[in-house]
Amino acid sequence: MSSIHSLPTGNASDNVNISAIESVLASNRVIRNTYMLLSMTLLFAAVTAATSVALKLPHPGLIITLVGYFGLLFLTAKLRNSGWGIVSVFALTGFMGYTLGPIVSHYLGLPNGGQTVMTAMGGTAAIFLGLSGYALTTKKDFSFMGGFLMVGILVAFLAGLGAIFFEIPALSLTVSAVFVLLMSGLILYETSNIIHGGETNYVMATVTLFVAIFNLFTSLLHLLGFMNSSD
Repeated sequence: MSSIHSLPTGNASDNVNISAIESVLASNRVIRNTYMLLSMTLLFAAVTAATSVALKLPHPGLIITLVGYFGLLFLTAKLRNSGWGIVSVFALTGFMGYTLGPIVSHYLGLPNGGQTVMTAMGGTAAIFLGLSGYALTTKKDFSFMGGFLMVGILVAFLAGLGAIFFEIPALSLTVSAVFVLLMSGLILYETSNIIHGGETNYVMATVTLFVAIFNLFTSLLHLLGFMNSSD
């Protein structure tokens, strides 16, 4: 993402890190294309979310959300090696932005809602840039996290569904906290996966990182919203 260039450069160590990041971006075509597409999809999702908020569109509901998400995800995976894969990515991320709009509207309607949303956005950006920068500069191999993340995300997803169906607020908050950790791990894992050649398709790399950012933001929003309502 272009915002990497705005990282602090207050000392020699920071300058070395930024030079290392720029070197990786220049030499790794998949990373470069992924960050470019990710930037565009994040912007597109932000526009669809803002439109959803402005028009006060209702949330499509859990079933439609899951069908739309997994359907578009499957379509993107099938088309990932063609030009239509790009179109599918924008359809998926735009749909996710639309579903995000009503959620953001809910939190904006709470006391200090604007501050909560901005804090969640800032926290998400800081975590993503920090972890991506770490993976790019150290070039450590985080492939060992793959199995743990897969199982953890599946368990957390099922627990989240249980929290919704059985209306258990404490479980929902726990799932949000766990998702913050899991999505942070996913950012490290996927960035490392691209660097070391485990992921060679920038369309799928973009989808993975976008989903991680999306879930990281919504999880932070849930946690911060709860903390503010408890004050």
